[in-house]
This record gives sequence, C-alpha cells and structure tokens, in this order.
Amino acid sequence: MKLFEDLNLSTPLRNGLTDLGFTEMTPIQEQAFPVILSGRDMIGIAQTGTGKTLGYMLPLLHELKYATPLDPRILVLVPTRELVVQVVEQIESYASYINLKVLGIYGGTNINTQKRAVAGGVDVLVATPGRLYDLIIAQTVKLKTCKKVVIDEVDVMLDLGFRFQLTNIFDHLPKKRQNIMFSATMTDQIEDFIKEYFYNPDKVSVAVSGTRLENIEQTCYAVENFYTKANLLKHLLKDPEEFSKVLVFAGNKKSADRLQEELLEEYGDEIAVIHSNKTQNYRLRSIELFDSGERRILIATDVMARGLDLDKVSHVINMDTPAFAENYMHRIGRSGRAQEKGKTILFYTEKEKEHKIAIEQLMDYQIPEITFPDEVEISKRKTPEEKPVVRELNNPHKIIEEERGASFHEKKEKNQKTNQGGSYRREIAKKYKKPKTRGDKNANRRKKR
Repeated sequence: MKLFEDLNLSTPLRNGLTDLGFTEMTPIQEQAFPVILSGRDMIGIAQTGTGKTLGYMLPLLHELKYATPLDPRILVLVPTRELVVQVVEQIESYASYINLKVLGIYGGTNINTQKRAVAGGVDVLVATPGRLYDLIIAQTVKLKTCKKVVIDEVDVMLDLGFRFQLTNIFDHLPKKRQNIMFSATMTDQIEDFIKEYFYNPDKVSVAVSGTRLENIEQTCYAVENFYTKANLLKHLLKDPEEFSKVLVFAGNKKSADRLQEELLEEYGDEIAVIHSNKTQNYRLRSIELFDSGERRILIATDVMARGLDLDKVSHVINMDTPAFAENYMHRIGRSGRAQEKGKTILFYTEKEKEHKIAIEQLMDYQIPEITFPDEVEISKRKTPEEKPVVRELNNPHKIIEEERGASFHEKKEKNQKTNQGGSYRREIAKKYKKPKTRGDKNANRRKKR
C-alpha cells in the first residue's frame, strides 16, 4: 500500500491531507495518480466508497498552478445537486492550504445568483449537466480555458437522461484537453460516449461492479410483504447501539413516504428522508442531520443516495430487492466506506426472490439468510402495488376495485344530481308530457289545436 508522503506533493497539499488524517492511498488513488498526472485521458471503473474523488482531484490539484481565476480551469460534472455540494466540500478540505476558488452550481436554486458567483472568477467548477448547460447558453460560463474535465458517476448521468446536455457541454470545451471519467459500470451508452469524445484513454479498473466487498457483512430476511418489512425494520431499530446510523433504501418515492409514515410514531424524531419530490433545502438538511448524527435513520431512493459519502453508516437496509443487481452493489457501498467494516441487510418477498438470485450470481456469493423473528407481526395489509389486479372479463383494460379504501366516502346530496338536459327541456316536458326542442314551435302550435 502506497503512502501519500511518497508522492512528493507540494507542502500545502500534503498539509491538507495530513489534517484530514489521510496516510495510505486506496487502490484506485494509487493507480489513477500517475495516469492523470501524465495528461492522458482516463476511464476509471471503481465501486462507490473507494476514494474516487481524491483519486482524480489529487493529481489535478498537484499540477494546478496559481493564477488569478476568471474562467474555470477544471470542470467536474456530477449527476445530482447533493453530490455537487459534497464534492465542493471535499475539494475545499483537500485544498485548505491552497489559494483556490471552488464553486458548485446546480438546478433548483436562483440562476441569477449563480451567474454572479461565476462572474467573480473560479478555478474549479463542480456542476450538474443541466444547470451548466443553461449557463453556457446564457453565455455566463465560458470553457475556453478549461483543459481538465472530470465526469463522475457517468452511468447515473446517462440513466437520468443527461446525454443531450453532456454532448453540448463537450462541444463547448477546447479540443485539446484531458478527459477523466469515473463509473461503477460500463454500458454500451458509455462506450459510445468514450469513442466520440475520448482519445486513446487509459483504463483503470479496481473492484469492478459485482466484486463482493469483503469488509461488508451481508445478511437477508425472507419477508411476506411491505408492511411486514416495516414491522421487521421497527423491531431491528429498537437496538440503538447496534443500529446506530441506518441508511434505508426504498424502491421509489411512494415507498419512501409510506415507510416514513409507518415509522413516524415510534421513531419520528430520528428520521430524515431524501427523494426527488423533496425540496433542495429539505434534502440537503436531511443529509446534514443524518451525517452529523442528529438523525439516526435516513430513508432514501437510489438516485438521491448515489455517490454520497456518508460518515460511519452502521447498517444499510434494503426495504426492496433491486431489479438491477448492480444497484444493490451501489447501495451496500454506502456502508464500509474507506475500508471500514459495514453491515447490510436485504428484505425480499417471494416475488423478489428472482432479483435476489441475480444479485448473488453477480457477486458469486450466497447472502446468508436469518430466520424471521417470531415476535415480529406478519401484517395482512397490502400496498396498492401488492394487491391482486381484478379486471372485467370482457374489458381487460378496466380495473375493478376490490374494496373501497378507508378514504372513500359517499357523495354529498348536492353532488348527487344528474344531468337532466337543462331547465328549459325539463319545463317543456312537464307541460307537454314529452321533451321538445327549443326551436320546435310548429309542434307546440299543433299540440294546442
């Protein structure tokens, strides 16, 4: 294992790392350093939690010469707002003894404020593709002097539909530049992007997706349904010493909110939640509260928690079994950061068993199963997604509700009226015993005769 002191770093940079307590390099940092320092394009394939941010920033900061900043010299692209905030904080901590201007820009906040911040000059710009593209179109951000470009979590960016923005951003960059890309997976989309924009890249692959992390203890439970999973989670959380800092993954936004409601009575003051329907400030505050230890439980969806460097997570609990096995690898990587010990627990139903098998095949490892505790209630309640769908025999597109839920109530009397064809027709019907149209005057005369 190589030490940071062996790299002949500048004194300010070495002092920053010493303050952070960094002594030994991780494998991705050790392999990426000489490649990035050489100026070659690089593709890094590494699982989350392996120290990627320092892996690409260390050689870039080592090379960066002092200058009065105007336009960015280093661009770092990440998929989510939370990651922008986190990466900015990390770079500032690495460069605490260096005169460096680092700026983060992302959507969901006032664009005019960010325009003014960019106009003040910046050395390192960390951005989400969407907001950066908006600022390029507004001619606020100019990338002519940007010779170093990092795309982190590129697989997530493409999953989120940022291909258009990435393509346009790269078209505004100088042709002579160094491209650095990090991803946990390699897909056809990524390969196509590399062929179009990278020149003879060097590939560094460490702990590729699917490699079982030896420092993370994995277990699983077979569970009946969602509400039984919630009961089991409440049971486990009763031990605050063992489950001191718990990241809970929910399959989607509805499941995250539903789980929060279930835990609210017993653990309301200990819960934080992040998903894309929450406001930016709410999400950042939730992460801060969880990371600082003020909240013991963080409920999150995959996209929101991807790439976040959360400190000393004791357990990662999967409320659902991901349909894509690689997502499971990203989830469990939130625990056991920086080679610390971590624990993960997977809840799976009979319907999710197939996904669990796919995960085990990817890792070439069978997750040990724990017997379901007798003291935990097996709930008969089902979520709307778990209820069987009943359709009309002659109209398979029409779904028949099995039962009216608790929120159903009869219409008020004033709302039970039906369309009778208008007051004029009703009055005519009373007088002539049958409805007449407004223009049928001759018929009315014949009736009177």
